[in-house]
Amino acid sequence: MSSPDLSQMSMLDLFRQEAESQTQALNAGLLSLEQNPAATDELEACMRAAHSLKGAARIVGLEGGVKIAHVMEDCFVLAQQGKLELRRRQIDVLLTGTDLLNRIANPPDGDEAWAEHAGKREVDSFELALAIAMTGGDEPAPPAARPAAPVVAREAAAVPANSPAQETAAIALTAITAATAGMAALAAPSAAAQTQMDARDIGSRSVRVSADNLDRLLSLSGESLVESRRLKPFSASMLRLKRMQREAGHSLELLQQQLSGLGADDSLQLALADVRAVMAQCQHMLSDQMGELDAFDRRSVNLSQRLYDEALACRMRPFADGTHGLARMVRDVGHELGKSVRLEISGTATQIDRDILARLDAPIGHLLRNAVDHGIEDGAARRAAGKPEQGLIRLKARHSAGMLLIDVSDDGAGIDLERLRQTVVRRKLSNEETVARLSEAELLEFLLLPSFSLRDTVTEISGRGVGLDVVANMLKEVRGTIRISTVAGQGTSFLLQLPLTLSVIRSLLVSIDNEPYAFPLAYVNRTLELRRDQLAVLEGYQHFDFDGRQIGLVSAHQVLQRGALRSQGDAVAVVVIGEHDHTYGLAVDRFLGERMLVVQPLDTRLGKIPNVQAGALMEDGAPVLILDVADMVRSVEKLTSAGQLEAVRDGTRGEAAAGQARKRVLVVDDSLTVRELERKLLTNRGYQVVVAVDGMDGWNAVRTEKFDLVITDIDMPRMDGIELVTLMRRAPNLQSLPVMIVSYKDREEDRQRGLDAGADYYFTKSSFHDESLLQAVVDLIGAA
Repeated sequence: MSSPDLSQMSMLDLFRQEAESQTQALNAGLLSLEQNPAATDELEACMRAAHSLKGAARIVGLEGGVKIAHVMEDCFVLAQQGKLELRRRQIDVLLTGTDLLNRIANPPDGDEAWAEHAGKREVDSFELALAIAMTGGDEPAPPAARPAAPVVAREAAAVPANSPAQETAAIALTAITAATAGMAALAAPSAAAQTQMDARDIGSRSVRVSADNLDRLLSLSGESLVESRRLKPFSASMLRLKRMQREAGHSLELLQQQLSGLGADDSLQLALADVRAVMAQCQHMLSDQMGELDAFDRRSVNLSQRLYDEALACRMRPFADGTHGLARMVRDVGHELGKSVRLEISGTATQIDRDILARLDAPIGHLLRNAVDHGIEDGAARRAAGKPEQGLIRLKARHSAGMLLIDVSDDGAGIDLERLRQTVVRRKLSNEETVARLSEAELLEFLLLPSFSLRDTVTEISGRGVGLDVVANMLKEVRGTIRISTVAGQGTSFLLQLPLTLSVIRSLLVSIDNEPYAFPLAYVNRTLELRRDQLAVLEGYQHFDFDGRQIGLVSAHQVLQRGALRSQGDAVAVVVIGEHDHTYGLAVDRFLGERMLVVQPLDTRLGKIPNVQAGALMEDGAPVLILDVADMVRSVEKLTSAGQLEAVRDGTRGEAAAGQARKRVLVVDDSLTVRELERKLLTNRGYQVVVAVDGMDGWNAVRTEKFDLVITDIDMPRMDGIELVTLMRRAPNLQSLPVMIVSYKDREEDRQRGLDAGADYYFTKSSFHDESLLQAVVDLIGAA
C-alpha cells in the first residue's frame, strides 16, 4: 500500500522530516567549517539551517528546539561578523547541539514528554556549554558524539564559581539572547509561513510509495516492453499477406488476358474485372492499415521503453543519500582515538539501486571505521613520516562497464603483509610453506574471513574481526566482489564492485539442450571456445589450461540434467565460473550473446529450484531461466566428490537418432509457471514436449499432430479441459490417446467430473510431487 502523501502528514511529522534534512546540512557545514573557519558559504548554509529549524520548532511548540536553534543561529551570525572564530572547541559543542535537535525531533523510545523533563535539562546545559565555548580558547573538548550534559558538567567544573570566566559566559549568553529577541519575533511568522508553504509544495509534487509497489511497477513495465515488441512478427506476417495478394492480382490479370484471347463472353470478363477491382481495393486498404500499424508499433515501443526507463529510475537514488553522517562518524571516531581524520566523498550524484544503497550502509561504515583505526597513524607517526598530521580517507562512487564501483581508501601506513602472514599461521589457517607462496592478493583475502583480525586486543571499535566479514557477506548477497590493495607507508584501498541494480542484470545467454539460459555476467570469469585437442584427462577427469593452471571441465547438461552436449563442429563452448581452487569450466552448446534482463522472481510455491536463481522474459516474450552460479559450483563439487562426473562428449548424432524415437507429450495449461514446470520435468526425463496455452490451442494441436500423452488443466480461456477431453473422446482417432488432468480443483466432484469425461489420471496441483507425476506418465505411456 502507498503511504499517505506529505500534505496529509501531521505538523510534527513534517518537523521531523525537516529536522532530518536540516541537521544533515548542519553536520556537513560544521565539518567543513572545522577545516576552514572562514568559509562564508558554509556559515551562510548553517545559519539558514538553524533559522529554518527555529521557525519550524516554534510552529509545533517545541520550545527546546527553538532555544537550541536560536543560540546556534546567533553563534553563526557572530562568526559571520568576524566576532567569533569557530574552532574545534566550538564545533564540538555545536555538533552536540545538532545531535540534541535530532533527539528533540525524535525523542528516545517515542516519549513525547522527554523534551519537557530530561530534554529541558540538556537544552539548558547546552546553552551554558555554548556560551562557555564562545568565550574560551581552542583546547580540545570531549567528542561531540557524547551527550551534552556530561560535556557541560566538565566545562562547569573547570570554571570556578564567581570567576571572571563564569561571569563572562553568563554575560555572553544574556547578551546573545537579548540582542536577537526582536529579530526572532519578526522572523517567526515568515518562517512559519515558509514551512507550511514548503509542506504543501512538497506534498503536491511527491508521494511515498512502498518498495513492493515499485518492484511490481518495474516488473509490469518490463512485461509491457516485451509485449510491445510482439507487433514486429505480426507486421512481418502482414507484409507476406500483402505480397500474396499482389501475386493473386497478377494471376487474375493473366487469367483475364487468357480468357480475352479465347473469346470469352463479356459477362465473364466483367466478373473478372470486378474481382480485380475488389482485390486492388483490398491491397490499398491493407497498405493503409499497415502504415497505421507501423506507426502504432513505433509509438507503442517508444512509450513502453519510456515507461520502463521511468520505472527503473524510481528505484535509483544518488549515492549522496547513503553518505549522510559518514563524515561526522569519521571525525568522531578519529577524535576518540586521538587522531585527526577527514573524509572526502566524491561521486555523490552517482545513481544506485535503492536496495543496494540500503545494503551499503553497514559495509561502508565498517570500512571507514577500519580505515580510521587500522589505517590512519597517530599525529606523531604521520609527522615522522613526512605526512600532514590530519589523515585523509577517500570514499568514491562511479559507474564503470555497467557496474557500480565503490572505493574506500586511506593515506595511512598500509597493511603489514609480514604480520598478516604470521597471524594466518598463528591462527592455524594455513601452514608457513603455503603462506609464503601466496600472492599479495590471495594473502589479503584472509582479512575477509569471519572473526579474523590483526588486533590482539578487543576495543570498542575493532578487534573482533566482524567488520570485513560483514562486507564480504553483503557482496555475496548482491552478486558483488571486493579487491584489496595496499602500499606500505602510502595506504590501503578497498574496491567494491557491485551491480547497478538488482532488478536488471547484464547476462550472458547460452544454449543448453536447445533452451536459452542466462549467466549473470558478474559471475562469469571468461568465455572460451576450446578445440577437442585442448582437452586433457587428469585422474579420470577432463581438464584444460586456463591462465597457466589446469581447470576441470564439466558439462552444463549434466549439472542441469538436460540432455547431452550439442557442440558446433570441433569446438566446445565453455563458460568459466568460480574462484581460486573452486574454478570450473561449464561446457554449453553455444553462446547466444549478451542481454540486459529484467529479473522476475520465481513463484515462492516452487521453493528453491536447484541451480536456478530467477526468471526473465526475452524480447520475443520467451521465458529464460537465470542460473545460480554459486549453486552450480556446489553441484559440480557434489558430482566430483561422488565420482559421478561424466566426460564431455559430442552427443549430436546420438541425440538426433534418439529424438526420432522419443515419445511426445502435449501440455495444455494457461499458467506460464505450471506449463514451464511440467515441460521441464518431462523434458529432463527425455520426453519431447509441446505446449499449448489453452483448450482451443490444445484441440488444434491434437488434431494436426501425433502425441503419446496429453496433460491438461481444467480452468482455461476459450475452451476448458473438460471440453477438450470430451471432444477428444468423441474423435475416433483420439479415443485411445491417454489424458491426464492436473488442476487446482481438489473437490471430489471435480475429480469425478474429469474422470467421467474420459481422463485416465486426475492430479491436484497443490498435492502432486515431481516423482509422482513422472511415475504416472511412465505408467500410462512408458519411458521416454
